[in-house]
Amino acid sequence: MATDTLKNQNAGAGGVSGVRRLLLDNGALTALIVLVIAMSALSGDFLTTDNLLNVGVQAAVTAILAFGATFVIVAAGIDLSVGSVAALSATVLAWSATSHGVPVFLAVVLAVATGIAAGLVNGFLIAYGKLPPFIATLAMLSVGRGLALVISGGSPIAFPDSVSHLGNTLGGWLPVPVLVMVLMGLIAAFVLGRTYIGRSMYAIGGNEEAARLSGLRVNKQKLAIYALSGLFAAVAGIVLAARLSSAQPQAANGYELDAIAAVVIGGASLAGGTGKASGTLIGALILAVLRNGLNLLNVSAFWQQVVIGVVIALAVLLDTVRRKAGATPLAAGTGGNKGRQAGTYALAAVVTVALVAATSLLHTGSSSATPKIGLSLSTLNNPFFVQIRAGAQAEARKQGVDLTVTDAQNDASQQANQLQNFTSSGLGAIIVNPVDSDAASNSVKAAGKADIPVIAVDRGVNNAKTATLVASDNVAGGELAAKTIAEKLGGQGKIVILQGQAGTSAARERAQGFADGLKAYPGIQVVAQQPADFDRTKGLDVMSNLLQAHPDVQGVIAANDEMALGAIKALGSKAGSSVSVVGFDGTPDGLTAVKNGTLYASVAQQPSQLGKIAVDNALKAVKDQKIPSAIKVPVKVVTKDNVAGFTG
Repeated sequence: MATDTLKNQNAGAGGVSGVRRLLLDNGALTALIVLVIAMSALSGDFLTTDNLLNVGVQAAVTAILAFGATFVIVAAGIDLSVGSVAALSATVLAWSATSHGVPVFLAVVLAVATGIAAGLVNGFLIAYGKLPPFIATLAMLSVGRGLALVISGGSPIAFPDSVSHLGNTLGGWLPVPVLVMVLMGLIAAFVLGRTYIGRSMYAIGGNEEAARLSGLRVNKQKLAIYALSGLFAAVAGIVLAARLSSAQPQAANGYELDAIAAVVIGGASLAGGTGKASGTLIGALILAVLRNGLNLLNVSAFWQQVVIGVVIALAVLLDTVRRKAGATPLAAGTGGNKGRQAGTYALAAVVTVALVAATSLLHTGSSSATPKIGLSLSTLNNPFFVQIRAGAQAEARKQGVDLTVTDAQNDASQQANQLQNFTSSGLGAIIVNPVDSDAASNSVKAAGKADIPVIAVDRGVNNAKTATLVASDNVAGGELAAKTIAEKLGGQGKIVILQGQAGTSAARERAQGFADGLKAYPGIQVVAQQPADFDRTKGLDVMSNLLQAHPDVQGVIAANDEMALGAIKALGSKAGSSVSVVGFDGTPDGLTAVKNGTLYASVAQQPSQLGKIAVDNALKAVKDQKIPSAIKVPVKVVTKDNVAGFTG
């Protein structure tokens, strides 16, 4: 009897231990299940076919990049260049096929070869140059991004139609990016689990010196590992550009961090030796579900970054706990565990379906008569767009509208994801302030197919129909800025121009306006033009540098007030006395500088009015009321003489 009791106790303890080990060995899968259930419970829009496909599409580029990064991380390396290599490869494809008439097939081969070449350079610097992987790939990050900007001239390049199909759907519902993601995942799993180079990755990551002493040609293997990472980055870049119908030189900016995060969340260790493709896919899906769900729940974009950071930290902590507990390492190719892993995934799928079905009952029959509108802004890291949001929110409260605001952070692909989320949520209308007028077209077309009216604000959308455009004229505003500075200088003098972020439509249009306006003043000499990315700190740095070469400059035109304020800081006592500065946007800080006399003028666009008018017309579109195809909010040159009466 005592023996039976002891056996039962041991069995119970073993059961608890088994559950604990199961959770530790499959922490990422457990987290994904919990997230799906939580999002299903919190949002009735999450658990729809369209939205789940959106999650897959939004995970695709990150997952493909992450599969390549898995090879590197398993081998105890790091690759910070994958985002830049993706942008460079897509730019090479578009540039060669569209601008130089290279056959599309050869252009694709050239793009893939570009990715592999970048990876080989990384591998050579690390294996034979003995540079730390962090430094070598950080250098390639800068080189790749710079070459993309040089090749494209800082402007998006239209993608060939035959390749753009990669961003479409099969049968009108199955997204091609998801199919490409699955295919690349299978290739990654095969390489890791069934090939000599895959086994070499684990050996190098486990103990590089031991691998070398056992006869493994470590340096040659590193070349191949980083070349594979470059290959996967090139494929990711092509898929991303196909979604946006254009190669964006600033595309995939910061995606290397998402790729690394997906690998780590999926169970790989940055110390090397562990990791597998299925874990990486789960990590990418976790990031996509988080972003998608937080968008649907109208969580601030700033808090989204906090949440994602916390998830990454928890993933690393889980890895530490797993190692201390002696849990099974997540390594591919361990045949004895394959059956158990398949059973675990099948069980997880059954549990998820059951729990999600139960939580979906919470939303049955729930509906609201309150009009719902989505607003996707290009960035909220700029006072101008913050004012657009403020004007939109004030009007939404006044009209009784449920307004969801998202921040694309100047990332055209992230904005495409947000617009997809809005469309699948079945909102009454969508307001978009495009990061890029070309890149937003596919998402706006998708909203149109769903009979959701789209209102463009501040910038138009090319090659897609919108209900109306609420905007000031950036080109006309640029001409006004040029005229203002020229007349202030009496038609004679040397000036510098601080340009906006390369590749954005606002930067191009304002630069065109500056150039057109200055044609009427041949006595004005532009001694330098440099981008400062619409950022005050960069405006300060760039202007400080330009003053070393051109200390006798007499005027500055900046493509927004933030850069103008940075230039004023660099000019010091010269600002407003010997050097006149003209900004753009009419932000609160800019208007204060106008009052103080350090900023001579700002071409004000009345951003609060843009937001207010956009919401008002979106509500009219929801109610099927007639609205004009374009609504122009006049720009106004604000100087010290009229700033007191300007409200914005």
